[in-house]
Amino acid sequence: MKIAVTGSSGKLGSATVQHLRDEGHEVIGFDLHGTAGPGFTRVDLADYGQVLDAILGVTARHDGLDALVHLAALPVNGLVPDAATFTANVSSTFHVLHAAYRAGISQIVMASSITLMGFPHFADIPALPVDENYTQANNTYALGKVAEEAITAQLVRWIPDASIAALRLTNIVAPGEYGSFVRADDPEYRRDLLHSYVDVRDAAHAVSLALAARIPGYEVYNIAASDVGSSIPSRKLAEHSYPGAAVRADLGEWETLMSIDKARRMLGFEPRHLWRSEYSATP
Repeated sequence: MKIAVTGSSGKLGSATVQHLRDEGHEVIGFDLHGTAGPGFTRVDLADYGQVLDAILGVTARHDGLDALVHLAALPVNGLVPDAATFTANVSSTFHVLHAAYRAGISQIVMASSITLMGFPHFADIPALPVDENYTQANNTYALGKVAEEAITAQLVRWIPDASIAALRLTNIVAPGEYGSFVRADDPEYRRDLLHSYVDVRDAAHAVSLALAARIPGYEVYNIAASDVGSSIPSRKLAEHSYPGAAVRADLGEWETLMSIDKARRMLGFEPRHLWRSEYSATP
């Protein structure tokens, strides 16, 4: 397929571009910053005209797309003032989705986030592992993701034969970033992330799986590693960190507290890069 990836110069964006190219797709990156060349065009997603123009076609780059992967965003609160975080992320997502609608592109994968599931407190989660049915926003970044998911759930009805997947990604870890797991025996380590993580290679593979599955309509999937990012068993972590939550009776010893059952069942997602092997291989 011919696929555009927004945020192509970011951690997940660059890994996704490479992964899709390795699978044989023709990929063009859209971002504010990137390496000049036939696989990249600088696009300001805050400008709807630029977004629509880029998606419809770019001379010497492409003359039409089969699919879109939308990963671009201000990744956390604090980079700009809070209201600006919300405005930038929600407007850019709307621009991308609406331009895809105008261009007749029906296959879209977009990044959502664990943050709309209670980050960083997770004070009121009813049960663990947490699945896609639970939503609670505690900052403007998370609130923006709630808005983006809600917009997408409505816009999907406008697009004939639409297949849109929103991936609720947890903290993404690159191969050279596993040094922090030296703290894995600390019960507070990654508490604000449900003690979860995901390797960037597995996250990129999840994007590919969602594109390949082409499931009709709109679906949301949690994307995380299959284990907790801790040397403390999952049940003990749950009791320590989230004492009010019911814990599933058959929870595995090291099983993730951010359920990936739906992604496993519907996409065939199975994480391949887990912290124990990656940390031991870290120089």
